[in-house]
Parts: sequence; C-alpha cells; structure tokens
Amino acid sequence: MIAQLNLSAFDQIVAGTRAVLAAVPDEHLEWRPHDKSWTLGELATHLANLPNWTMATLSVSEFDISPADGGPPPMAALTTSAEILEALEQSASAARSAIEACSDADLADPWTMLVGGEARFTLPKGTVLRTFIMDHMIHHRAQLGVYLRMLDVPVPQLFGPTADFPDM
Repeated sequence: MIAQLNLSAFDQIVAGTRAVLAAVPDEHLEWRPHDKSWTLGELATHLANLPNWTMATLSVSEFDISPADGGPPPMAALTTSAEILEALEQSASAARSAIEACSDADLADPWTMLVGGEARFTLPKGTVLRTFIMDHMIHHRAQLGVYLRMLDVPVPQLFGPTADFPDM
C-alpha cells in the first residue's frame, strides 16, 4: 500500500519534471546565474538523474555520498535537452520498477546517509524516498524554473497557472 502511494506521487513529480526539462533550451545549457551556481545543463542533468538514487535507497541500508576513496567522478552535464529528457525517462523507469517491487516492510527498513563515513541521518526508506529523492526533485525543479524565468523562457505549469500560462 505504501509503495502504491509513493508511486502516484512519484509519477506526478516525474510528469512535472518532464515538463520543466522539456522547456530547457539547448542554446543556454552553459548559462549560470552566479559563479557559485551550476550551469543550466548541470542542474538539468542532476535533476534528470535524481530518480537513480531510488535504487541506492531501496537496495542498501546505508550510502556514503562522499566516501574516503572519493567515489565516482561527478556526472558530466548532458549536452542537449533531448539527452536530458532521455536520462529522465531511463532513471524514472528504473526507479518506478524499484518502487513497485517494494513491500511496506521494505519501506519501513532504516536507511543511513553517510558523508565521509559519518552518519548524517537514519530514516525509514519510505521517508528517504519521499524526502531525499522526490522532494529533492521538486526543489531542483523549482530552481530550474527560476533559471528559465531569468532566461525569459516560459515556465511550464506544474500545479496551476503560471505567469506564462495564466489560462491553463
């Protein structure tokens, strides 16, 4: 039952994410609003790949986001909006399958995020799925909307009318 509830929320979040990523213009992928900010392409790539974290959440009991050995290098920004959308489709499909395969007991199991071997938090996997993955996607989706607004690109409707689509 919990997995089914998470699936309906996940599907809605992915649909909105797809709409925002579809609005990302190829000609602005290298643009960044501030020196400390990701480029539009880096942010969009990160957002498209966030569903991949679902498998690490549901398949293990802890995960170190900054292991002592340095871990894998960060993912390079994808170079076209089409590649970004394809990355979302692949990551969302794999994540959806992983959620579908979960039982309520699986989602109640504890999961710990480590940073350099130090535990930062331990929560039930279902809570991590909702907050660390889905809410994280919503956060970056909104951030991407700000980038689009700053570039004068119409911001898609997610929950209701926007300044660009007031009658939808």
